[in-house]
Amino acid sequence: MKKIIITAICLLIGSPFTTITFAQKQTPPAGGTPKDFKLPEKKVKELPNGLRSSLVQYGAVPKADVQLIIKTGNVHEAANEVWLADLTGLLMKEGTTTKSFKEISKKVAGMGGNIDVSTGMDNVTISGSVLSEFVPELVKVIADVVMNPAMPTSEVDRLKADLKRQLTVQKSVPQSQATERFFQMVYKDHPYGRYFPTEEMINSYTVDKAKGFYEANFGAKRSVIYVVGKFDEAAVNKAIEESFTAWKAGPEVNFPPATPVHTNEIAMIDRKDAPQSTVMIGLPTLIPKDKDYVALQVTNSLLGGSFGSRITSNIREDKGYTYSPFSTIQNRKGVSVWFEQADVTSEHTGESLREISKEIKRLQTEAPPKDELEGIQRYMAGTFVLQNSNPGGIISQLNFIDLHGLDDSYLTDRVKNIYAVTPEKVSQMTKDHFKYEDMTLVLVGDKKQLDKQIKMHKEAQKVK
Repeated sequence: MKKIIITAICLLIGSPFTTITFAQKQTPPAGGTPKDFKLPEKKVKELPNGLRSSLVQYGAVPKADVQLIIKTGNVHEAANEVWLADLTGLLMKEGTTTKSFKEISKKVAGMGGNIDVSTGMDNVTISGSVLSEFVPELVKVIADVVMNPAMPTSEVDRLKADLKRQLTVQKSVPQSQATERFFQMVYKDHPYGRYFPTEEMINSYTVDKAKGFYEANFGAKRSVIYVVGKFDEAAVNKAIEESFTAWKAGPEVNFPPATPVHTNEIAMIDRKDAPQSTVMIGLPTLIPKDKDYVALQVTNSLLGGSFGSRITSNIREDKGYTYSPFSTIQNRKGVSVWFEQADVTSEHTGESLREISKEIKRLQTEAPPKDELEGIQRYMAGTFVLQNSNPGGIISQLNFIDLHGLDDSYLTDRVKNIYAVTPEKVSQMTKDHFKYEDMTLVLVGDKKQLDKQIKMHKEAQKVK
């Protein structure tokens, strides 16, 4: 068939040749070493009410991103208020005392951009992106959204119904079930360990409760406005001062301290007749301010945090137990947790755990080959550079160092620090911070299968 198709193509293009020679496959040249990231100059100011601004001229495209980030979110919910922050954010998306959010969105669209409100564990973000000439106007719009939310009572029932549908969907997903149980075990009664509300909680929320959360947690002292891109600096500063000076100072930045626990507990969630098991295993680890944090990140990427990592190569490529395993370091304010998650075929749950254990212990006793480590370092350095190639990426990095109390050198020296990690350092980091016997394990799957597989897991713990 291929010969017929090639002959037909030759006839169509009038080729005089009766044979076609293809060039031999050649290995492409190695990519260049990424250079250190140069942080664009920041212009930082603070208003009398405590609001900080950080302005960065960046790029050549005549647009800019504006993000107001308030240091609050699910972290400030009480035990009976899970997702109350989310309801508050959704109510803020209903508009201000003078404009509906539909009108606001239409206005920002006319500026060549968009606007959104999002709620996370540690931050509530009001963000937008517009053409350069409209950046001061976007600042004013964002100020109106955060300072004058209408929070209409008429929309509360609809938004609560949306949250309940979202809850039902998420609670039915095995990965979400594993995540909820895992962080409950690691963080106990802290808000970081509370992922889902009950339906009864959502039913109890009122517009007054949302307003109470807003009054208790929103304000200038907890907020930073970032503007990154091409814009008129003087006009933007003027817009910030005129729009935000009257905002209440509000509470000081205050995150309830968390103390994650090391435990070798095992939890099982039954999903009868499930053809696969969701595995989540991990433990508390270093935080971004720690000296060896970058070395920890490199170790994670080599062990399970990249497509070419050892655990991925083992249980995905070699064994075929899973399709998309991954490991990551989740950072919260003052605490971090490393975990590996994978969906594996039910009958190979125990074997998967044994292979994860084997890869950890192998890296503890044998330093990785230099070329393997260099491949991981190139991947990490290149990814970092790409992350900082747009205004949104710059803001994410600036917010990260602000939230975690880091100085600019965390960014400017990052590529250099990635390449400074040696094979011996990776092995030592694995010994010190990836102790398999201290890890919390959650399994979601068919309990009849899991009971058998747990025995295999215990055997894996004994592997030297």
